[in-house]
Amino acid sequence: MEYRVSAPEVLRKPLVVPDKLLMGPGPSNAHPRVLEAMSRPILGHLHPETLKIMDDIKAGMRYLFQTNNAATFCLSASGHGGMEATLCNLLEDGDVVLIGHTGHWGDRAADMASRYGADVHMVRANSGNSLTLAEIRKAVETHRPSVLFLTQGDSSTGVLQGLEGVGALCRANDCLLIVDTVASLGGTPFHMDRWEIDACYTGSQKVLGAPPGITPISFNHRAVDRYKRRQTKVKVYYWDMFLVGDYWGCFGRPRIYHHTISSTLLYGLREAIAIACEESIPSLISRHQGCAKRLYDGLLAMGFELYAQERDRLATVTTIRVPTGVDWLQVSQHAMKTYLVEISGGLGPTAGQVFRIGLMGQNATSERVDRVLQVFRESVKAVKPDFMFRKSASKM
Repeated sequence: MEYRVSAPEVLRKPLVVPDKLLMGPGPSNAHPRVLEAMSRPILGHLHPETLKIMDDIKAGMRYLFQTNNAATFCLSASGHGGMEATLCNLLEDGDVVLIGHTGHWGDRAADMASRYGADVHMVRANSGNSLTLAEIRKAVETHRPSVLFLTQGDSSTGVLQGLEGVGALCRANDCLLIVDTVASLGGTPFHMDRWEIDACYTGSQKVLGAPPGITPISFNHRAVDRYKRRQTKVKVYYWDMFLVGDYWGCFGRPRIYHHTISSTLLYGLREAIAIACEESIPSLISRHQGCAKRLYDGLLAMGFELYAQERDRLATVTTIRVPTGVDWLQVSQHAMKTYLVEISGGLGPTAGQVFRIGLMGQNATSERVDRVLQVFRESVKAVKPDFMFRKSASKM
């Protein structure tokens, strides 16, 4: 039989992957140990060795989330999957959900929640600011939600949302608290149990420096109880907490086949978690916050203005206002083309308004901070030669 579609000539050429310095909001560069781990042989999704690696990951993520939750596991998806799964499992048609908006991810959560039939309400922070506990309390008491969703670190705005006291507020109002820690975990304190957070998830490709595509998630007993009281099945089979949880051995029942997990992603994530545990949470956070201060100081010394208010800045993703007359896209393209360094533009409400520089995992070092400052300065200068840097910028 004749095959009318020919094999593409492009695939006769060797694979080419450049080595870039990823100083945007994620993914970050992976540690060589992570890359080496991912090169190991593929295993079956129910092989005992695979299940053991999954158990190792659960233990490590309980440490990083600071939780004893049995329902701590991973989804075969990017961080968006964590958002989908928490909302999908904890909302039914007509449930009231309150979204704390500090940037793009509040909009995304609201969109998802509406697709699951929820009655969506928003409490919005001022531009570049986080929500105060008083603002959250007023919104909760006004809308009486069954679920409150907050983003701890919004990568679109570089805003860090305070969480202390919010869990207690939710419990006093019979409300579950979901927290997105995709861009924040490891760069700022997070205490799931102490802060009475009912569900959370994070990104593998940010501070952890693992490949994207596998998302750690955790549900506490209140969230599990809410699941058990559902009147309808979870709308998406793939996100069903009990089905995925049984695959991961979270509920004391026999492990089941739910989907074919990527063993290589498990290897990379396990090694990334092991590296983070070896460093320890206090050291990890201190390193990221120290590098963030070095970046802030360097940017301010050059005369740039930071977008997020000082008290609300996220250490892992810094947003810089685009100066008048500067084409952010040309700056970003120059940095990539000339130096193979990623510097990103804004996202959602900050599109066209800010640059975004990420300091996460292996990229949170003083040497890489100095490198991205140099590249940023040279790229702005190349695009706008008459840009007026402060005199101290010449020392960078």
